[in-house]
Amino acid sequence: MAPPTPETWAYAEAYTTEDPAVLHARQRAAEVGAVPIGAGGGAILRLLAAAVEAKTVVEVGTGVGVSALYILGGMRTDGVLTSVDVESEHQRLAREAFTEAGIPPNRTRLIPGSALDVLPRLTDGAYDLVFCDADKSEYVEYLEQAIRLLRPGGLVAFDNALWHNRVADTAQRDPETVAIRELGRAVRDHDRLMPSLLPVGDGLLVALKR
Repeated sequence: MAPPTPETWAYAEAYTTEDPAVLHARQRAAEVGAVPIGAGGGAILRLLAAAVEAKTVVEVGTGVGVSALYILGGMRTDGVLTSVDVESEHQRLAREAFTEAGIPPNRTRLIPGSALDVLPRLTDGAYDLVFCDADKSEYVEYLEQAIRLLRPGGLVAFDNALWHNRVADTAQRDPETVAIRELGRAVRDHDRLMPSLLPVGDGLLVALKR
């Protein structure tokens, strides 16, 4: 099978239409230098949340709310998204995005701070989906926490799993690339995970907890 051409990839990324709230959030992200998930990856997150009828979700890396808007769009209407980020200003902008999208305040819980400080305080086996898009050097530690947090049948997803085409290039040995490769091996080899690496956006690594 021939790999997709750049034109085919661009067509797939633009296949779904982003609503105004997401587009405005993207504008805010550009203004503050945040890099949110792409449209293709966001659509998959929304689909995954809907597929597991997610009521409880953890997001590592709030950014300005782009990925959260997608996830909330797939969750149950009584679901709650818990999102962690070290940048409180980014979370303030995310709240603006949620208000603009008409999302009730009780559907989001934004926690400022380091993920590795916050995640251990969350309840074991209580979440349907964990999405990670924060410090790449900590991805393996996020995985360990996600496995603990997820219920059986829950999903974990990592953005930037291809890391600007660097992961597939064995000559690339910078710390972030190495960490993402280690994550890929850990997910693939874990006996409680059923993984798939999706070549959307900058790569989305997804696994189901058995």
